[in-house]
Amino acid sequence: QVWQIRLDMHLLNHDGNITDAASIAGIVALCHFRRPDVSVQGEEVTVYTPEERDPVPLSIHHMPICVSFAFYHQGTYLLVDPTEREERVMDGLLVIAMNKHHEICTIQSSGVVMLVQDQILRCSKITAVKVAEITELIQKALENDQKARKEGGKFGFAESIPNQRITAFKMESAAVDTNDVEEQAGEIIAKADPPAEVIANPVLHTPGTAQIGEGIESSWGDLEESEKEEAAEEEGESEAAALECEKVETEDTSTLRKTKNDEPIVLSDSEEEEVVILEPQELPRKTR
Repeated sequence: QVWQIRLDMHLLNHDGNITDAASIAGIVALCHFRRPDVSVQGEEVTVYTPEERDPVPLSIHHMPICVSFAFYHQGTYLLVDPTEREERVMDGLLVIAMNKHHEICTIQSSGVVMLVQDQILRCSKITAVKVAEITELIQKALENDQKARKEGGKFGFAESIPNQRITAFKMESAAVDTNDVEEQAGEIIAKADPPAEVIANPVLHTPGTAQIGEGIESSWGDLEESEKEEAAEEEGESEAAALECEKVETEDTSTLRKTKNDEPIVLSDSEEEEVVILEPQELPRKTR
C-alpha cells in the first residue's frame, strides 16, 4: 500500500513571476506536511492517529527551486524575478529549476527571443546563487515553525490570518515622484545612440503586407516549394482538360442526338455512315 498526496495551489495575489512563487510554496508545503504513522504486521496495516503517535514527515531528498529570467531588447538585458508590469513588456522568459547541489532539474524557455549558449550559462550561474539563498530561507522558516509549534505558538501562514496580512488580488498603492521626469527623460535621450535608419513611410515588401520601422520581410502569403509545384501541376491538368473538351466540341464529323423515349444516345458519323451506340457513362464529359 502507498500514500497518495495531491498538492493544490490557490493564487491569492499575483504581482508577477508566479512560477517561482508556486515552486517555493509547493516544496515548502511538502516539507511541512506530516503524514500519520503506520505499522505493518503481516497483511494487517495499522494507521495511528496524531494522539497515538506523532505524524512523520515525508522523505524529501532535495528541493528543486525555480528561478525566472525576463529578457528585453532581444536578449541584451535580463532581469531576475520580474514583476507583473515587467512581464508585460518582456521579449522572452527563461525558467531554470535547480537544487542546492547545482543539479538542473528542468529548463523552460518561452517568448520570441532566441538565446545563445553564453546567456543560458550566465543564467545558470545566477540560479545556483539564488537557489542556495532561497533554500537557506526555507530551512530557517521550517525550523522557526517547528520551534513555535513546540512552544504552542503560531508561525508563518497561521500567524498571518488573524492579523489580516493576507489579501486576495489587492495591490498596495505606491506614490510616484514625477517632478524630474522630463529632465530624466531628456538625459536618457541625449545619452542614447541615434537609430541607424528612420523609416517614416510604410515599406511594402509583398502584396498584402506592410511594415513600419525596423524588422524583417514578412513571408505571409508566400507558397512553399512543394505547394508551388502542386499548384503548377493542377494548372497544367486544368489546361489539358480544357483543350480536350474544346477539341470534342469543335468536331464537325459527328453529332449527338437523343431519342424521345430516353434511349441511349446515338453518335452518327457522317463520313463513314456508321451508327455507334454508346452507354451514357462512356460519353466525353466536360471538365471545364
